[in-house]
Amino acid sequence: MKIIMLGAPGAGKGTQAKQIAGKYQIPHISTGDIFRANIKEGTPLGAKAKEYMDQGLLVPDELVVELVADRIIKEDCKDGFVLDGFPRTIPQAKALDEALSKMGEKMDYAIDVDVPDENIVNRMGGRRACLSCGATYHIVNIPTKAEGICDKCGSAVVLRDDDKPETVQKRLAVYHEQTQPLIEYYSAQGILKSVDGTRPMDDVFADIVRILGA
Repeated sequence: MKIIMLGAPGAGKGTQAKQIAGKYQIPHISTGDIFRANIKEGTPLGAKAKEYMDQGLLVPDELVVELVADRIIKEDCKDGFVLDGFPRTIPQAKALDEALSKMGEKMDYAIDVDVPDENIVNRMGGRRACLSCGATYHIVNIPTKAEGICDKCGSAVVLRDDDKPETVQKRLAVYHEQTQPLIEYYSAQGILKSVDGTRPMDDVFADIVRILGA
């Protein structure tokens, strides 16, 4: 079962990807994790990626696809995997299809967690993060026990720059321009499924399980 998670930043696709991976016992793969693992292991691909990252540059599509292709041929992916945060653009999607085709494989599902922009701006504006231990909260959905204080380590929790409304609006604009076209791309392939991401997380997951088959 090979799955791509789609959705705007803050739609909750990462949370759903982790739950899918847990239920179906398949790896949850994000490009960030792949980069970190290859750099840590000192692989040739990792060294190439590090060169770009050290200069504050985006890792080129060809290299990202190479890293992803290298990850999905590993033994733990033999029953499938969940891709989270990749592909982000049509060229990446086409390159991924090509790489899979060479392996005699193709994607089974592209699941779009659909949430309107307005909801995302409100949702992300309510996020709070502990800069000391990395724990994350939400002032409505997952509040801290003591206001403004991390439950785990007692440090202050803050609204990260990434979650401020003006930053979120910019990220959404990039998403609509670069990533949203993937919805049409995978729809044309007949593998797109959409779920209503405004519902409670457990309900969204139940919808996904129905799509994938229990």
